[in-house]
Amino acid sequence: MQTPYLSIVIPVYNEEANLRPLFDRLYPVMLGTGRPFEIIFTDDGSRDRSLAILKDLASNQPEVRVVEFNGNFGQHMAILAAFEMSRGEIVVTLDADLQNPPEEIPKLVRKMEEGCDVVGSIRQKRQDTLFRRVASRIVNITTNKITGMQMSDYGCMLRAYNRNIVDNINRCRETTTFIPALAQTFAANPCEVEVVHAERAEGESKYSLYRLIRLNFDLMTGFSVVPLQLFALLGIFTSVLSLVFALFLLIRRFIVGAEVEGVFTLFAILFFFIGIIILGIGIVGEYVGRIYQEVRKRPRFVVRRTYGFEEQ
Repeated sequence: MQTPYLSIVIPVYNEEANLRPLFDRLYPVMLGTGRPFEIIFTDDGSRDRSLAILKDLASNQPEVRVVEFNGNFGQHMAILAAFEMSRGEIVVTLDADLQNPPEEIPKLVRKMEEGCDVVGSIRQKRQDTLFRRVASRIVNITTNKITGMQMSDYGCMLRAYNRNIVDNINRCRETTTFIPALAQTFAANPCEVEVVHAERAEGESKYSLYRLIRLNFDLMTGFSVVPLQLFALLGIFTSVLSLVFALFLLIRRFIVGAEVEGVFTLFAILFFFIGIIILGIGIVGEYVGRIYQEVRKRPRFVVRRTYGFEEQ
């Protein structure tokens, strides 16, 4: 079988209502490119009929491959598993919810062929809820500030990667990661294109508030030690401020004399400093937790079975 030039990677988790419409739109787009291609779905432990639909597609379409996980390992692990199986010179990631239309893929491919090694996408006129838009904005700002990278929309999974970038990502064995930011660390010529964004037709978002918070922690602790450095600077600043305040209270005691009225102010200041200390312990704990996950050397994901790869 001809080696594919394009690999489309799609993580799937409980998307039975969207898979047929997605394929019906994606397949003609890929045929229209005139290039050999493969479509790799990773079923991330779906509890609905998603896997059955994917197996049917793989049995009827020679370009479709399916990776079946043994459980739910998360979107990024699903993408990494497909990356390891992919063979295309250009690898495009796409969500299964149809919020990013597959018709936009040729736009990313053209940009790659112009010389970019990573192509991100900027969602125009987003159809998400206010909460999702605000959370996404926080992720983008956090990522840019902590990593020193400058991209507009890390939350959009419609992205294209050069084969060399994917190979470098495959060499990384981190148990928790954020693929768009990781790819940026290897990119020599990243760029972005504007893409259409649609409202989710069926199902619901898999990113809860907790997962969005976890995502920010992964970004902070996985790509920079800036939080630890900031906390150290804050500790120094707080120590100096505390010394100045103690001297002020000492001088004031000699001038004004002993008084009780300020005790609640002192409690308020004490609670503020305790809050900073607890925050710092939490940040340090996050780093220690990541070290704990890495030293255990457990598999990042477990593949139960694959479909459609036998023909390669």
